[in-house]
Amino acid sequence: MGTVAIIYFSGSGHTHLMAEAVALGANQVSGTTVELLRITGEQIQEGRWKDDAMIAKLNGADAIIFGSPTYMGGVAAQFKAFVDAASSIWFQQGWKDKLAAGFTHSSSPSGDKQSTLLYMSINAAQHSMTWINPGELSSFLLGKDDGINRLGSYMGVMGQSALDMSGKPAELDPGDRLTAHKLGTRVANMVQRFKK
Repeated sequence: MGTVAIIYFSGSGHTHLMAEAVALGANQVSGTTVELLRITGEQIQEGRWKDDAMIAKLNGADAIIFGSPTYMGGVAAQFKAFVDAASSIWFQQGWKDKLAAGFTHSSSPSGDKQSTLLYMSINAAQHSMTWINPGELSSFLLGKDDGINRLGSYMGVMGQSALDMSGKPAELDPGDRLTAHKLGTRVANMVQRFKK
């Protein structure tokens, strides 16, 4: 049995849809338990993030997949508050040797999403975790039209949706959803390999 925890913040709903796709992909691997953990504003009091039950689930996971929208070239403040709160775990190296991966979303094709993924991978490295990349070539390079890794990201999964101020529910590009799904499957498979 392996456990994959997906911890993420979502402002407008796009990152939430990506997190759900990652979870669906991980759930397809036999023997995998998935914890979908959403960071909310209520968990932040006086600038500090706190949720002991969520931390316990992360501590018990074999892999942690991080997700945040990219705001102004980096992770959302709510996600950063979580990372800062986890520094007590870092000090004890409590997540050492866990697997890690990440995903992000923004309205721009670039939007400096790479900075967000680098931040997540550096945070994982400081925790002595092992970073898992998506492992997917861009469908455009292969002459396919399925949209897998359509943004050409190899550090983690990137999603992009046009900025919509109309109040419509968030939607994901089908290729981004499929790429996120494949990341979940890849991480869950890697958990099974490492547990052997």
